[in-house]
Amino acid sequence: MFSPLELTLLLLGSAVLGVVAFRMMHLPPMLGYLAVGILLGPHAMGLAEQSHATELLGEFGVVFLMFSIGLEFSLPKLMAMRSIVFGLGMAQVGLTIAATMLFGWLIHFLLPPSIQLGWQACFALGGALAMSSTAIVVKLLTERLELESEHGRKIIGILLFQDLAVVPLLILIPALAQNPADLPKTLGLAGLKAAVVLLLLLFVGQKVMRKWFTIVVLRRSQELFMLNLLLVTLGAAWITEQAGLSMALGAFVAGMLISETEYKHQVEEDIKPFRDVLLGLFFITVGMLLNARVVLENWWLVLVLLTGPVLLKFALIAGLARLFGASTSTAMRTGLALAQAGEFGFVLLNVVGGMKLVDPFVVQVVLASMVLSMLLAPFLIAQSDKIVLKFSANEWMMQSLNLTNIAARTMSAQKHVIVAGFGRSGQSLATLLTEEKIPYQALDLDPTRVQEAQAAGANVSYGDAARRESLVAAGIKRASAVVITYASTPSALRVLHLVHELAPELPVIVRSHDDTDLDRLKEAGAAEVVPELMEGSLMLASHALVMLGVPLRRVVHRVQRAREERYASLRGYFHGASDSGEEAEMVRLHSVSLGEQASCIGKCVQDLGLDETGAEISAIRRGKMRLEAEAGTTLEAGDVVVLRGTAEEVARAENDLLA
Repeated sequence: MFSPLELTLLLLGSAVLGVVAFRMMHLPPMLGYLAVGILLGPHAMGLAEQSHATELLGEFGVVFLMFSIGLEFSLPKLMAMRSIVFGLGMAQVGLTIAATMLFGWLIHFLLPPSIQLGWQACFALGGALAMSSTAIVVKLLTERLELESEHGRKIIGILLFQDLAVVPLLILIPALAQNPADLPKTLGLAGLKAAVVLLLLLFVGQKVMRKWFTIVVLRRSQELFMLNLLLVTLGAAWITEQAGLSMALGAFVAGMLISETEYKHQVEEDIKPFRDVLLGLFFITVGMLLNARVVLENWWLVLVLLTGPVLLKFALIAGLARLFGASTSTAMRTGLALAQAGEFGFVLLNVVGGMKLVDPFVVQVVLASMVLSMLLAPFLIAQSDKIVLKFSANEWMMQSLNLTNIAARTMSAQKHVIVAGFGRSGQSLATLLTEEKIPYQALDLDPTRVQEAQAAGANVSYGDAARRESLVAAGIKRASAVVITYASTPSALRVLHLVHELAPELPVIVRSHDDTDLDRLKEAGAAEVVPELMEGSLMLASHALVMLGVPLRRVVHRVQRAREERYASLRGYFHGASDSGEEAEMVRLHSVSLGEQASCIGKCVQDLGLDETGAEISAIRRGKMRLEAEAGTTLEAGDVVVLRGTAEEVARAENDLLA
């Protein structure tokens, strides 16, 4: 047996390798944790076993997950989406549970005597199968720029209700495990306890929370803020546990209370590391439950339980979406995105197994089918367009109608600008183009925004600029420029590829968040890349210089010169210890002090041979003077050389300078 330290190292090392492997395959880290648990668990390699300590840490992961859900709870958002959340979402969860109970009743007589599924077990399993993966779906919709589309909003609304439904299900399922004769009394008592605890936490806690957080924040201690956050989260979880309810319920309420304060965003960032690490451990413990031998021996049953619920959820969600007024294509896309199982399904299944509501064999095959359905989810969403086009007869007609509308708006336009994205930046650009009497045609994927903007007279149509047909319909052959107004490098690269094929000489201006992908976008054919952080720093500097008395003409000249140099002097920045791993891969600035023993003393910049390192000298500081890194500049002892490059390039250059 391993010591506690050895077991911890084994789990951490395996988790790192598992997450890296699944990231390389562009799959969610959650599946990596599950795979690690399956391999290391007692049913496979037997290197790690479930213990009370690991189960407790895993439960803490669920607590912090529910706390995060509570932080996202927004009453105005719920009210704005109430028809989707409490209409479509409630119907989906309720009917999935009802369908599972009906299926359990139908196969009741076919099961062997050793395996019995009562209505309580079917209800609990239905709750677990009703959940979909928020993490997977939101990530994929964000990458595909579909969060604001019609089907994207319906998907988010249903996911929101699923998250909320976990709270009552965590109360109901343990109650169902009690003596059936005492069930009404148990449910009534649980409901009464939940009502009393919620009233105390919400009404008393709401008055106390803001004042208490203000007192803590005024101490100006990050350590104290973090300790207080852990105290509030685990304290609320302890209160509900003492009342005989789920710890997750208390954490959810604590998150709701903090979401109403101005400290919400800071809390969200601070709690994320605890949540992600502990939740990863929870999924490892879930993976340990899976017996691979049982699954392989009953592979046909796993496949049945994979295809059955996936097809059921797809048909159910698509049918409900149509019933609530969605088009066939929107309904199918919504169903395809939510057909898989979700992380909260594992939470509920873990409770079901712990309460002995379901035979362990049933838990094994259901767990395996849920894991496989989550592996299937990215492929279903990626192929959703092709599936919809194949099975929806009117999808071709709808797309043709959209393209016809775009073409009708641009048919007479010559030398117009195609604006990709009609958010705040796109609308500001459209206003300036209109004032200069320059025609434009905007494309956007938010139907509400398009409808309102069209009613106001804007030249905008529903369409995806990253599709060849949309660009052709927008008159790309007659356009004078394309402007991509949203900061999404993957989508911008797709647009640039299409523009290069359709109109190679057409200039494309791209907006980006920072200078990280500037070179990639330029190589892909962008005529100009505008990093918004760069422009913000330029405006900030220009206002500061004017306030300090620098003549306006000189300020304008400096800003213009910086733009003409294509932001070269501004690319990169000095990194600190708090920067994330992704930021560490970006272009950085690094200062190197030259001592008397440095090998570069007395050499000119052109003779240093830094080209091989990949880094370059941005500037040279000599005393209080700042020197330009010109080829003939000779380095002296005491100089501070500012290098620009990635972390590895800068390290090589520093070694060459000092060796």
